Amino acid sequence: MVHLRMLPEINAFTALCMSDADPQAGLNDCCNEVLHRLDKLDEIEQLLKNLADQNAALQKQLADLQFQYIDEVISSLHVHLMHNQTMEVILVQGPARKLQMIADEMTSRRGVTSGKMHLIAAVIPQVHVGGARQPQGAAI
Repeated sequence: MVHLRMLPEINAFTALCMSDADPQAGLNDCCNEVLHRLDKLDEIEQLLKNLADQNAALQKQLADLQFQYIDEVISSLHVHLMHNQTMEVILVQGPARKLQMIADEMTSRRGVTSGKMHLIAAVIPQVHVGGARQPQGAAI
C-alpha cells in the first residue's frame, strides 16, 4: 500500500483513483485530472521559456547600448538575483547630459524594472577630453 502522507496533489489524485463507488470512473477522473495538470505544466513551461527569451533579449539590448557608448562605459557588473532577475551596475564617465541620455535609454527598455543614475564629480582619472578617448599614457 502507498503511504498517503505525500504532496497534497498526490493525495488528491490517490483519492480520485481509489473511489469505492465506481473504480473505473475514479480511474478516469484521475487520468483526466493528471492530463489537465500536465497541460497546465506545458503552459507554465512555455511562459518560463518566454520570460527567459525576453530576459536574454533585454540583456543583448543593454550590452548593445554599452557597446554603442563605448567611449563612456568604463566597466559593468552583472549580478544574478532571485527569480530570473539581474542587476546591472554600469560605471560611465563623460558629460552629464550624455550620461543622462544613456541612463534614460537603458531604463526605458521594456523589462527594466528600475534604474537610477548617481553622479559623482570625480571617480577615476578623466579619459574623456573633447569628446574623444585619449591614447594610453597621453597627457591630459
